[in-house]
Amino acid sequence: MLASPATLAAQSKVILVYGDSLSAGYGIRVEQGWVSLLAQRTQKEGYGFRVVNASVSGETTAGGLSRLPHTLAVQRPNIVLLELGANDGLRGLPLDLTRGNLDQMITLLQNQHVAVLLLGLRMPPNYGERYTTAFADMYQQLAAAHKIAWLPFLLERVALTPGLMQADGLHPNEQGQPLLLDNVWPKLLPLLRAAGTAGGA
Repeated sequence: MLASPATLAAQSKVILVYGDSLSAGYGIRVEQGWVSLLAQRTQKEGYGFRVVNASVSGETTAGGLSRLPHTLAVQRPNIVLLELGANDGLRGLPLDLTRGNLDQMITLLQNQHVAVLLLGLRMPPNYGERYTTAFADMYQQLAAAHKIAWLPFLLERVALTPGLMQADGLHPNEQGQPLLLDNVWPKLLPLLRAAGTAGGA
């Protein structure tokens, strides 16, 4: 039985996850990662989106910016979950540089009419209160400037929680991955619904 045009249109819609090791599934099996769990949930709940994980472990915002145009041309996403900046912070790169790269990526996405969910990150407390506060605030400021959806902290309820992090203290283990998805899902849901009805799909 052939699928209806509406079903085909829905299946052609793409969620692109564009991040670093937190989304690439560092230290765990790919199928255990929150992005794989996201793909399962969107299918289970009938949204029919194809989830593409274009995350790269170790990625900086500069690297993300450089490869974004090609990624967009190939994947043609409807929604992008942008999760970058942690490696900039861990390397102590200037916040103005990180903010500028993220700003350019968001602008590029919006110019191509892609819905954006910005996933906020935080630095470990040993980086000092001034830097960690400014780093966290950067995501809120970008979201407000571009009027996009944002999640304050991807690792909420997971970071610093015994039993949910890998030995490095930076990456959630397999037990923490469902909680990451639980953090993302309420913010993503309105974008899914909007994109799912766009164009008559």
